[in-house]
Amino acid sequence: MLIRIYNDNTNRKHIRQVVDLLEGGGIIIYPTDTVYAMGCDIRATKSIDKIARYKGLNPKNPNLSLIFHDMSQLSEYTVIRDNTIFKLLKRNVPGPFTFIVQANNQIPKLFKNKKKTVGIRIPNSNIVLEIVRELGRPIITTSIHDMDEIIEYTTDPELIFEKFGDFADAVIDGGYGKNEASTVVDCTGEEIKILRQGPGILEW
Repeated sequence: MLIRIYNDNTNRKHIRQVVDLLEGGGIIIYPTDTVYAMGCDIRATKSIDKIARYKGLNPKNPNLSLIFHDMSQLSEYTVIRDNTIFKLLKRNVPGPFTFIVQANNQIPKLFKNKKKTVGIRIPNSNIVLEIVRELGRPIITTSIHDMDEIIEYTTDPELIFEKFGDFADAVIDGGYGKNEASTVVDCTGEEIKILRQGPGILEW
């Protein structure tokens, strides 16, 4: 299923259609403020396992990130006691960043392992933020890699639908995506480190 949603004017009916799929355990592919990504409801354990296996990850300990609607929702699943990290997040989200932070006890229950850290995203994309807001909880997220040796990420949603339509229950056409993944920032050590530089330039 290919669903067209406009980032500047999200249609509530279409957003609800996507959320219904997520609540039923479906997998969706959607645009972010960087590359297109695939994900599912954080409670959909079978779909999390399916995505992990598809990406070649250990299903018992998948290295998957979460998308949140805002900082308030983020606080329900993470532990950010350090005021420096809190301010860093406030200055840079929503934006093209993945921050690795300490997880609270909700995350191990959801992933069925002893996961102590989690990658979090609050992208500057109305489409996915509205989906997460309507769902009422975060979704799993992982970028879609192209098998092409030259182009790492497919940017055309119609081509994405051709390639992944059999795997995902819905592909959201939000226009052309970008071909550079988010900046990854590790906030779990003594020093804050940039693990991968993407389009996001940290505002300290």
